[in-house]
Amino acid sequence: MKKIHSIVLFSQKQVRRSYDEERGVWYFSIIDVIEVLTDTTIPRRYWSDLKNKLKNEGSEVYEKIVQSRMTAPDGKQRKTDCFSTEDLLRVIQSIPSPKAEPFKLWLAKVGYERIEETENPELAFDRAMKTYLKKGYSKEWINQRLKSVEIRKELIDEWQERGIKEGLEYAILTNEITKAWADKSIKEYKRFKRLKKENLRDNMTNLELVLNMLAEASTTEISQKKKPEGLENNKDVARKGGIAAKKARLEIEKQTGESVITSKNAKMLMAKEKKSLPYKDNK
Repeated sequence: MKKIHSIVLFSQKQVRRSYDEERGVWYFSIIDVIEVLTDTTIPRRYWSDLKNKLKNEGSEVYEKIVQSRMTAPDGKQRKTDCFSTEDLLRVIQSIPSPKAEPFKLWLAKVGYERIEETENPELAFDRAMKTYLKKGYSKEWINQRLKSVEIRKELIDEWQERGIKEGLEYAILTNEITKAWADKSIKEYKRFKRLKKENLRDNMTNLELVLNMLAEASTTEISQKKKPEGLENNKDVARKGGIAAKKARLEIEKQTGESVITSKNAKMLMAKEKKSLPYKDNK
């Protein structure tokens, strides 16, 4: 299980973290986070007391502690209690500190927005549009991305009809579709684009997005006609949907002489787009 270790700064204080490539998850040192949020000089004792409190309360987050070897202040590698981002945010809710309050307010705001989106799904698209615009994506790309969300939802609905289980089985079928049209598994595709936790679709070009949509839409159509039962039969349908998009990809590559699958990620693509913008003289 390959891990990448690094340090992030929060309020000019270091927080150690470790990236688990197998799971695609960042794990953060809870000791470091507690020291940042509480300004305590004895973060280990604070964490020991909080950990006992969580355990006594029967909190599920207590069971999700992950021990990762990280570099201690003396330079030695020692096992440290860590949490994923999701579980870390849950623990922060149990820390009575003014510095933790902004996180708690943010979590409350996000929770309220999700409830609103359940009642009015259009709000989710509006928020997504604003978020992508702030990140620097073009409106053309955003329209494609939001369309891909719609097509993905139709595929998920079809999988639910076929009795496919959410989570692992969705991931398996999605991987089959990707391998079929792009000749790369999702893990290989993300590695090719130098991605870690980032969403693969958010780092695709317009053309990559279109072909991925074609693959998923084709899978939905084939599934609706064949009505496959069981994971293996659905994997066969997923491959057929992906192959339909692969044929389109190969024809485009034949006509253009260039590979549709690019190693460029969103950051690189947006940087190139900015450089290509015409110079404006503000005088």
